[in-house]
Formats: sequence, structure tokens, C-alpha cells
Amino acid sequence: MNIYLLQVINGIGIGMLYFLLAVGLSIVFGLLRFVNFAHGAFYLIGAYFCYQMTRWGMSFWLALVVVPLVVGAIGWATEKLILRHVYATDHEFHILVTVGLALVVQELVILQWGPLGDSVAVPDMLQGVVMWGSFVYPKYRLFVIGFTAVLAVLLWWVLEGTRLGSAVRAGSESTEMVSLLGINVLRIFSLVFGLGAATAALAGVLASPIRGAEPFMGVEALAVAFVVVVVGGMGSFSGALLGGLMIGIVQSVMSTLWPEGARLMIYVAMAAVLLLRPHGLLGRKE
Repeated sequence: MNIYLLQVINGIGIGMLYFLLAVGLSIVFGLLRFVNFAHGAFYLIGAYFCYQMTRWGMSFWLALVVVPLVVGAIGWATEKLILRHVYATDHEFHILVTVGLALVVQELVILQWGPLGDSVAVPDMLQGVVMWGSFVYPKYRLFVIGFTAVLAVLLWWVLEGTRLGSAVRAGSESTEMVSLLGINVLRIFSLVFGLGAATAALAGVLASPIRGAEPFMGVEALAVAFVVVVVGGMGSFSGALLGGLMIGIVQSVMSTLWPEGARLMIYVAMAAVLLLRPHGLLGRKE
């Protein structure tokens, strides 16, 4: 039973990282109706920026603060300079532009850091394990669960208890109505896109001591993020949280029961949810 309890807790930790990765994608879609295939690239550069900062001798804690801010600014600039000009085009063009951006970022990462992965050390104060009787669990993974839970509450407050959150929620229903209220919709678009990039980068920073940084992790992350968003419901914050936890636990538990099929079961779980609820667990009907 300790093995399965360990895997469930592991799944919660992985699921919270998946939530951080997917929530930006979900919010951007809910507001802009824009599917961003470059979202995994922000996760990728978040992990590599963390690796580079620690390689320069800076602390992991500094990277945890600085990297999301830097990548969020990159996302904000990307939206203003490139993506804003393609909103009015067909969805096929959205896909071409964002996939192209993701490939450019991936190749730039390979040029700078090489095609092989690099490891990131766990912070000194979080090395080792916590023991409760016969149950043993790594300190760093417990920190990830606690930190991402606090961050989820903070993001919920931003979206539900602030003027920005009200504008985002109203904009997801009708951008024309928000514009008539005198709110600069394009500025809201840029801020939300930057926030989505920052949360993806933060997921990359937190994941780097667990899995390291490697050039193709953005593609894998994008696939998982789409699964989480589809399971939870497109445009739903609570759906992204619930979907991330569900997918994380399924993957973790199945890695014990059927290691070869753990990745497959993510997509089986998604298919099962869509059969029962075509709009996702907490998605709303259009």
C-alpha cells in the first residue's frame, strides 16, 4: 500500500505541474479563442533559463522568481509583435505561426545548449527525504506540491477577485462588451498571454530538478497540456486544475501497474472523459 500511496502523492505533484503548464493555455483560449502551439516553448526556455542561472552560480530560488518574469515578458512581447497580427486569420494560420515559433525556439535552444539534456541540482535545503514511519518521500516533491497549491490559490484570486480577472472573464464571454466599457482589450490580451507564458516557464523551472532540461521537452509538455485542457474543459481554470490532477495521478499509478502503458493511459483517460462529457469535466457548452 505504501507503493500506491507514494504513486498517488507523486501523481498529485506531477498533476500540479501539469496544471501550471495547462492553465495559461486554457485561459488564453478562453479569452482569445486562440490555440497556442508555441506554449510548450515557454516551458522549455523556462527550464533552460533555470539551468543557465544555476550554472552561473546563482541560486535556484532566484531562478524561481526571475525566470517566470523574464519569460512572461517574452510572451507579452511575442503577442504584441507577432501573434496580435494573426488573430483575424483562419485557425490553420494560427497553427502554422505558433508551430513555427516553437520550432525556432527549439532550434535556438539546441544551438545554445546542444542536443543533449542537462541536469539541474535540487536546492540544498530540499535535498533528502521526509519519513513518516515506513513512508518515505522526497522533500523537493513535497515542496512542489505545497508551492503549486499556494500558487493555484493566488491565480484563482487574481481571476476571481481582481479587476483584471473580471475583465478576463467578461472578455471570454464577449470582447465587444468589454471594449464598450472602455477597457483596452488588446492590453488585456497581452497581459493574459504574458501570464500564460510565465506560468508555463514556472512549471519548467519546478520540473527541471526532477527531470532536467532537454531540447525536446517542450513538445512533450505541449501534448500533455492539451490533454489536460481538453479533459478539464477549454477555458476553465478549475477544469485545468482538476484535469491536471487526474492526468497526473493516472500516469503515476499506471507507471507501477503497467509501466509500458503509463503514457498511453493518459490518452485513454482523455477519451473516456470525452465520451462521457464531450465539453470536458468543467467545460461549458458554446
